Amino acid sequence: MLVAAAVCPCPPLLVPAVAAGAAAELDALRACCADALGVLAAARPDRLLVVGPAEQAQRGPYPQGTTGSFRGFGVEADVTLGSATGGTAGERPLPTSLAVASWLLESVRWSASPVEGLGVGEPLAAERCLRTGRDIAAQPGRTALLVMGDASACRTVKAPGYLDERAAGFDAEVARALGAADIAALAALDAELAQELKAVGRAPWQILAGAAEGTALGGALLYDEAPYGVGYLVAAWS
Repeated sequence: MLVAAAVCPCPPLLVPAVAAGAAAELDALRACCADALGVLAAARPDRLLVVGPAEQAQRGPYPQGTTGSFRGFGVEADVTLGSATGGTAGERPLPTSLAVASWLLESVRWSASPVEGLGVGEPLAAERCLRTGRDIAAQPGRTALLVMGDASACRTVKAPGYLDERAAGFDAEVARALGAADIAALAALDAELAQELKAVGRAPWQILAGAAEGTALGGALLYDEAPYGVGYLVAAWS
């Protein structure tokens, strides 16, 4: 049973060591992410599942204790999934999205429940995402979700995907749906358009939609900005 969810973006720049001199630019975003994690802790979950985008070789489950690193971004910063609650390290390192999530959890000293991870692929069909979410919610106990993923990367000419006039409208609809906990709207997101706009959060958001079916969760949008031409959204469902 899904009892709460937090939605956060997953840029490595969320980690101050990676952002370096620009770290202060995302202080407000970090604060909103911490607030969303507070909502998860308040729900008293039996387990927390972190869901985030991953490359093909990194897809699948990650047990608590799996380690990740930001060394590929030029800093010697390591993280552990659920480090405060123990566990056994997995064989594969965490994908970047789950490493960012691990940093967020460490930053708030998460100890409310055990933590697991799930890396999902951007091409995953909507119905498969919804089914995955339903399967997550059907597991026994009180489950909370930390859903990682960015909106479009095409909001400005300097964005990673350059400017696409469709990006602002797409992001606005996702922001509205996350703030309203509108499951139907999330389930209806156009996977092809999301891929064209480089919105890597689409599959994780649709997994959330599947997991939230049949619940009475309400949503709150905590952050909606595109500081580097990439849409960053933070929401809390409880």
